[in-house]
This record gives sequence, structure tokens and C-alpha cells, in this order.
Amino acid sequence: MNGVLHIVSTPIGNLEDITLRALRILKEVDVIAAEDTRHSSKLLTYYGISKPLISYWGEKEKVKSTEILERLRGGQSVALISDAGTPGISDPGAVLIKKALEEGFNVISIPGTSALIAALSISGLSTEEFTFIGFLPSKKSQRQKALKALSLEARTLVIYEAPHRILETLSDMKEIFGERRIAVAKEISKIHEEVSRGNISDVLNRLEKSTVAGEYVLIVEGRIEEKMLTTDDALLEVSMFIKKGLGRKEAVKRVAEAYGLSKKELYHKSLDVE
Repeated sequence: MNGVLHIVSTPIGNLEDITLRALRILKEVDVIAAEDTRHSSKLLTYYGISKPLISYWGEKEKVKSTEILERLRGGQSVALISDAGTPGISDPGAVLIKKALEEGFNVISIPGTSALIAALSISGLSTEEFTFIGFLPSKKSQRQKALKALSLEARTLVIYEAPHRILETLSDMKEIFGERRIAVAKEISKIHEEVSRGNISDVLNRLEKSTVAGEYVLIVEGRIEEKMLTTDDALLEVSMFIKKGLGRKEAVKRVAEAYGLSKKELYHKSLDVE
């Protein structure tokens, strides 16, 4: 009989933010696969859980997934946990989950705390539709390219960022997004939890004067579409994207799709502007 792989969400800060079901599963499984066994031992010790542990952090995931699959083939049940939050969501775990599904194993979600949902819920920004980006590229040029690609996105953006890049990222957002509203959540559910809200410039100025530390979640207002857009306005936006390095075809595509215009017509008109 094949085993079962449980994807268990763990606290992102406060150790009490774990479900009763998650605790039961962690106590019942044969083995726990943890991103970092040293980190996870704190949680398991806190709740008196003693189980064999397998580490699968970083490059080890590709190697250790083979060992974990062998245990599943042998009928053992496995709980997969990351250091915080849900495995596979901007955390290791996706490799093992994919392989387990490909082999036909039963993969069960044990839901719980999520930093992106927690931050979004207290942001004060629209929660009807949102786009989760995860971590932006670390290199400035690639990060700016990614932000430019998101500049016409009308849905709320949810982005993770490390403390050593938060100021640079906000500066890039100010340049590319302008003065949109933003909520920056720091250390959610931890002792030094803090949320800064306002336009991008205001929040950037506050963070520059404060101690930057911990994990950050950025909730950024989506692009507000004007009710009426003239052809001249659309052509100006196309020109703006081209000046920022985007190809004409891609620039036209983004503007046309954002405002429901004809790509072919807008393309030809953009040639006449030059």
C-alpha cells in the first residue's frame, strides 16, 4: 500500500498559529520532511512531537526527494513542512510534490497560516482580485524589468521581499509605479510586527528612518484604469514603454489588452507618431 504525502502549513511567527489538524497529522505520520530540521525542531519540541526527520533544504531537495519517495512507496506516511508557511509557496517543496503526483501518490493539503493572505487581509487595499508574485529578481535590472511588466496590472500585487533589498525595491516601485497606495507588512505574527500604509513615497521615507529587519510582504495597489481613454493617451503610453526599453510589439500588446483596444490599429497608429 502506498503512503500519503501531507503538505502541512506551519506558523510564520507565533507558534500558536497552527491548526489542531496539523498537530494531529505531525503526531501520526511516520516521518517528517523539513526544510531545516534545526528550525523545525523548535516547533516540534514546543508541542512534544518526536518523529524521524529528513532535511530537504536547498539543493538537498532534489536528492532527498528520492529518499522520501522510497518511503512513500514503502507505505509510510510523510508530512512535508517548511521553515514557515506552506511548502512549495516561495519555499522548497515543489520538486517533491510534483514527483509524488507524477507517481500517483495521494498528496493532501493541511492548510494553515499564509503570510500573503495575512498581509493582504490587513492591507486596506482591494482583496477582490490579486496577483501573487513571490520574490522579485535580486538584480536591479531584472527587478525593474519585472516591475515594468507588472505596471499595467489592475489587480492588487502581493510581493515578498528580503530586508536587505526592501529599500531598493520600494525605490524602483516609486520610479515605475508612481504614487500608488501600498501596505508593507513586517514580521507578521511576531513580536516586532508592523504595518506601514500610505503611498509608495511615504512608506519609503518611513522605512529609511527606521530599523530594517525581518521578512516583508508588500501589498501594492493595482493600476487604476481611467474611465475614458483617448487614442492619443494610448499612444503616449506605448511611447513611454518603448522609451523604457520595451519592444514596440510588446508595448502595443500591453496597452491594447489593458484598455480593450485593437492591437493592429494601435500598432499602425504608433508608427505614424514616430
